[in-house]
Amino acid sequence: MVRVVRVNGYKIDAGADLSEADLSNTNLWDANLNGANLNGAKLFNANLRGANLSDANLSDANLFKANLSDANLNGANLRGASLTKANLRGANLSDANLTDAKLSDANLSDANLSDANLSDAKLFNASLRGANLYNANLSDANLRDADLYRANLSKADLSGANLYKAHLSGANLTNANLRGADLTDADLSYADLRWADLRGATMPDGSIHP
Repeated sequence: MVRVVRVNGYKIDAGADLSEADLSNTNLWDANLNGANLNGAKLFNANLRGANLSDANLSDANLFKANLSDANLNGANLRGASLTKANLRGANLSDANLTDAKLSDANLSDANLSDANLSDAKLFNASLRGANLYNANLSDANLRDADLYRANLSKADLSGANLYKAHLSGANLTNANLRGADLTDADLSYADLRWADLRGATMPDGSIHP
């Protein structure tokens, strides 16, 4: 059900052109913004809980502290977006483009990030507990101090990723690519590393995997 028609004079609708729009601190709960253009939009502290943002363009958007819990962001373009301290718990981000996105301190617990592109993403201290990252691209991502407890990272590309002090206890890393990743002081207890590629990775004890 669409609960929002106009906010701050902007029409909130599927396919709407909201590039550079200022929608900070607004209530967009359950809004239908499928395919909308929100390039560079200001959505600081906005409430987008349950919103439909599938295939939307949110590149370079400011979503600092935004509430996107249970939102549908399937196939959305979030390249370079600022999502620091955003709430994305339970959100659907499958096939989303999060290249170079800023997600430090973000809550992505139980989110669906399967097949998402998170290369070069900043995920410092982010919570990804129970998240589905199957086949996700996390190459060169910064996951320092990130919480990946019981996350599904099967077939994920973590080559060159910074996983310093990351919490990977119980994580599924089968068939994952961890070439050259930094796992210094990472918690890998009960993690499933079957068939994972660890060549050149820095292991928790500081040794380099052959």
